[in-house]
Amino acid sequence: MSLFSHQWFSNINELDAALWQSFFGDSPFTDHAFLFALEQSQCVSKASGWQPLHLAIYQNDQIVALAPGYLKSHSYGEYVFDWAWAEAYQQHGLAYYPKWLCGSPFSPVEGKRIAVQHADATAVYEYICETLNKQCQQHNWSGWHINFCPKQQAKEFVALNAMGRIGVQFQWFNRSYEDFAGFLQNLTARKRKAVKKERNRVAAQNISIQWLQGEHITHDVISQFCEFYQRTYLKRSGHMGYLNHEFFILLHALMRDKLVIMHAIRDEQVIAATLSFKSDNTLYGRYWGASEEVDCLHFELCYYQGIEYCISNKLSCFHSGAQGEHKIARGFEPVFTHSIHTIVDHDFSLAIADFLKREQQHTLVYQQHCETLLPFKRDA
Repeated sequence: MSLFSHQWFSNINELDAALWQSFFGDSPFTDHAFLFALEQSQCVSKASGWQPLHLAIYQNDQIVALAPGYLKSHSYGEYVFDWAWAEAYQQHGLAYYPKWLCGSPFSPVEGKRIAVQHADATAVYEYICETLNKQCQQHNWSGWHINFCPKQQAKEFVALNAMGRIGVQFQWFNRSYEDFAGFLQNLTARKRKAVKKERNRVAAQNISIQWLQGEHITHDVISQFCEFYQRTYLKRSGHMGYLNHEFFILLHALMRDKLVIMHAIRDEQVIAATLSFKSDNTLYGRYWGASEEVDCLHFELCYYQGIEYCISNKLSCFHSGAQGEHKIARGFEPVFTHSIHTIVDHDFSLAIADFLKREQQHTLVYQQHCETLLPFKRDA
């Protein structure tokens, strides 16, 4: 008889917020309030293709593990791309969706995914694998996935016959810089000149930057940011973005102390803004919007101001989101991300495992190549 039992929850509010936070700690993207805001605003719902289905593991009636989970009817907003897998299923007359995903919606940020306390983690992971595999068989899910989990957790699941996958992101690390000039001194002369040139272009257009935190992020500020965000998404993608006005208002109400908004101002008018999250040691740049196109303003507001903020606040890392090779020349370093995948169909599982093996070799070479493009002096 198993030491463990489990329960599914279709609403994050069915799980006590203080208990949830005791498992997940400081990460904004598994914060109970963040996940609640997504659900309450209907940004995640059955209708949006993100049906909440969180997992709790019990031992002797005590919760010993928690995982934010979603039953997915598509692959949008995940940032670990499996569209080719879904297309292959379709070509063979099979249904790839629904699938179960453990992760934080629309957030390509590594962090705790299955949080374990007061129990042997390996035994819990083994039970979770068995539970998810049975659930897939019983409910015709094609498989289950854990996105942006820590490397060690990925290794544990691979040891239990799940498939591991790596990706590459670009993050900036604070080497105890005293100011932005100190950071620039670590760059080669050519790269340092290029950064200064971009920043000077913004300054020459009579644009100033303002940081807002805490009580300075008002209802009007967050509403204006949402307008910028949706306008920019509409221009770029033809839709209003994954996140709606109610979500941002809830963020303001529930997580204001973890938010940083940066304004670009010209002639006393805000013309662009970013919204970031902060933890004890990291700034997470997440959303951007602008009312007009301004040369180099995206680089200034989304990258250089984040670097300045980290230096000023002694944060160790600036996580600026997924992809973006253009970040390399600005001091963002290539780091690996990890995800876990299990596909129930035996033949497809073998084919995807072979694909992942070949993809990993390309990803390793790509990361090494990116390392050679970093702008730092060799002795920095």
